[in-house]
Amino acid sequence: MALHIHDTLRREKRLFAPHDPNRVSLYVCGPTVYDYAHIGNARPQVVFDVLVRLLRRTYGADKVVYARNVTDVDDKINAKAAREGVAIGEITARYEAAYLADMGLLNVSPPDIAPHVTDYIEAITKQIQAIIDAGCAYAAEGHVLFDVSSYPSYGALSGRNLDDMIAGARVEVAPYKKNPHDFVLWKPSKADEPSWPSPWGEGRPGWHIECSAMIEETLGLPIDIHGGGIDLVFPHHENEIAQGVCAHGHAHGDAAHDEYARYWMHNGFLTVDAEKMSKSIGNVLLLHDLVQAMPGEVVRWALLSAHYRQPLDWNQTLLEQSRKNLDRLYGALHRAAGVEAADVEPPVEFMKSIEDDLNTPGAMAALFALSSDIERGMTAGDEGAVATAKGQLIAAASILGVLQANPAEWFSGVDEGLKAEVEDLLEQRAAARTAKNWAEADRIRDRLNELNVVVMDGPQGATWRMKG
Repeated sequence: MALHIHDTLRREKRLFAPHDPNRVSLYVCGPTVYDYAHIGNARPQVVFDVLVRLLRRTYGADKVVYARNVTDVDDKINAKAAREGVAIGEITARYEAAYLADMGLLNVSPPDIAPHVTDYIEAITKQIQAIIDAGCAYAAEGHVLFDVSSYPSYGALSGRNLDDMIAGARVEVAPYKKNPHDFVLWKPSKADEPSWPSPWGEGRPGWHIECSAMIEETLGLPIDIHGGGIDLVFPHHENEIAQGVCAHGHAHGDAAHDEYARYWMHNGFLTVDAEKMSKSIGNVLLLHDLVQAMPGEVVRWALLSAHYRQPLDWNQTLLEQSRKNLDRLYGALHRAAGVEAADVEPPVEFMKSIEDDLNTPGAMAALFALSSDIERGMTAGDEGAVATAKGQLIAAASILGVLQANPAEWFSGVDEGLKAEVEDLLEQRAAARTAKNWAEADRIRDRLNELNVVVMDGPQGATWRMKG
């Protein structure tokens, strides 16, 4: 099966066909580095990391170009820098470093390109001027605004008409706007804010134009896939399309959208205990705290446990189940440590799921089937079957970005005193079974159950793991 992805713009699942198979391009909106990222910020990065891994496997690692931007000038950054009395660069460097470290703990591969807004001001002003020249933007009182009425397809991505968008949005009322829904491309900076020179006066870019300009400058147009969270569909990505299309005079073409991005992908919302994350509620969970409290792979597994386009509710039960699932898979690898994995491809069932619009729940089911194959092979003493299943499990898991740790180290957190007691009980159990002392073997089994231990018997002896 070839890769099919759900295109937000066309509202259907489509066969993925890159513009150029020798240079497959992907852009995902990245962090605004003014504080630690929350768990919702991590979901698109993990989801699209799986997509990048799949694309690299399909087309070749050297033929996929992945860009993820860094917004390093923003009102929140300015405010934090002012409170601390430091330059914005000190704030952004601090939180970008933390963000990259946390992403590393989630096994999120770094992008090929990480454009920072402050490095692309010239490209941004150049694109703004092109939009003005196309008759789709205007300068007023030190601002440059996009004229939404100049782009008839505005609203196609979000599926909203203009009246609905105006009614449902907090529209800034300003005397320099021709229409209330026009949005800022360039704005003057306040006296204590960072600014750059431009044909329209000292100032800084609006949020939406940053991505449009950096996409064109780093990847070229059209790009193959543009990704991000569902909350970015409107207004951010809607505005991106308008800017990117109008900058090249394609505002009235039937295929104008394809001149910017060929496919749009968006992941669903994340809630916490069935409630929206909110500072007022006090339920904002910082990724930085989570990856210090538990293995990053547990967080990653939890983020992939639901289909990426579906809502995901974050709760303690989800985390506990994610740990249990990974323990099961690592346990199979640990018990097969003495068997060298075969150099094989992921199984067909796994590939069918992952190429079906990144169906990660289906892909995970395929991993469990492989772990069962390993267990059966170990019990039967069939080393060839174990080697094949182990190789398939490792190959498939690498696309999901899990099972990247050493299996023995994964379980190294077990208390040493408990570990010694369990090992001693297993020796006693083996001796009792050899002597056919079934009453003693049953007593030992009951004690192991009390210790929350699962015992797996195999041709090379018994191994064990903790329940959950």
